Amino acid sequence: MSSEHIELNGDADRNRREAPSGRRWDRREEPLNMNTYANKKSAAESMLDIALLMANASQLKAVLEQGPDFTLRVPLIALISISLILQIGVGVLLIFIVKWNLNDERNQFKLNVLENIATAMIFIIVVVNVFITAFGVQRPQEKA
Repeated sequence: MSSEHIELNGDADRNRREAPSGRRWDRREEPLNMNTYANKKSAAESMLDIALLMANASQLKAVLEQGPDFTLRVPLIALISISLILQIGVGVLLIFIVKWNLNDERNQFKLNVLENIATAMIFIIVVVNVFITAFGVQRPQEKA
């Protein structure tokens, strides 16, 4: 391969002199509104949190249907409960994060702390759910 410089995220057409205009992905004149970006990010996190909340509720139902003879019943109920409580906490944090304006410098420190707390809680939720999956939640076998 020759020693010429190839820009990884640049235009593939080396003969073009000017950038195309009128496309949506071209650079904008106005600055990026960080408040809109943060709100969209928080909304996406909320959607994922709702999906995981539903999955944990289904897992809790399956564990309870196993009956008292299931050997891992108590640890799984405890782990699923911890996951559900943390998910509700993250949901509440995300509501506060979306409410405050990121462009206001007085709120930036509080929002940064809340984002860090939410990220730590999401990490704990992921670890707890790895253990829930490792212990295995199966639906009870139907008796014929």
